[in-house]
Amino acid sequence: MHPHNEILEFALALAEAAEAAIMPVFRKCTVSWKPDGSEVTEADRRAEEVMREMIQKRLAGHMVLGEEFGGPQKPTREPLWVLDPIDGTASFALGLPIFGSLIGYLEQGEPRIGVIHFPAMGETIYAAAGAGCWARIRGEKPKRVHAAKTASLREAYVSACSVNPSDIHPPDSGPCYRLSALIPRARRFRFVSDCVQHALVAQGRIHAAVDCIMNPWDIAALVPCVEEAGGVVTDLEGVREQIVWRSSLLSSAGRELHSEILHVLRGETI
Repeated sequence: MHPHNEILEFALALAEAAEAAIMPVFRKCTVSWKPDGSEVTEADRRAEEVMREMIQKRLAGHMVLGEEFGGPQKPTREPLWVLDPIDGTASFALGLPIFGSLIGYLEQGEPRIGVIHFPAMGETIYAAAGAGCWARIRGEKPKRVHAAKTASLREAYVSACSVNPSDIHPPDSGPCYRLSALIPRARRFRFVSDCVQHALVAQGRIHAAVDCIMNPWDIAALVPCVEEAGGVVTDLEGVREQIVWRSSLLSSAGRELHSEILHVLRGETI
């Protein structure tokens, strides 16, 4: 038996529990605003509460970090669950079905298990270290998925969640990511929201996805899925170490394409 089988099954059960908390109020709940200006709904809070209760009951010694109720703010070697009950709350609040529940599990500081669950679409992408990445549509058998065959940027389908402000108003200091430079260089460029774009990389539907602003709960579940599908993940500086605690993410189908995109984002000649 794979050493992570039981933990993976539990992670999938957490996703189902989150769905049960979310879907009855989809297109029915009101939206409030956090101090940082982002949306939050009662569904976000209730889904995280349910998952935390399940973890506490079954794995009381494990730590939990969630978007709504916090947790460790720096790397730890203890078993850690990282939860985003609704990734894409803006879409959820608009009644759009393109939102996901993200469940990541870390051991010794490394993301070992990831579940990307789309409650309204009935699709789940999941992975455990060493066991591959799988996609399951509700009512169907899971199928193993793989990142696309690597391509050069001019042959690649690339997405981003949004334009970074530094692309329009370069800062005096700090990173400047030139997303606009990708548009004419890629075969096709699209804006795709939140975790959806990285799930598409894991399934081989697009070649790369760029996120300029991320939190640990946005990242943890994505890493095992993309890497077990054969893809590559780093932050936008090209760093893989402590990836969950980085503040940006590039996922891609292969190392050469990955490097090419990093050069373009930095404004370097390739």
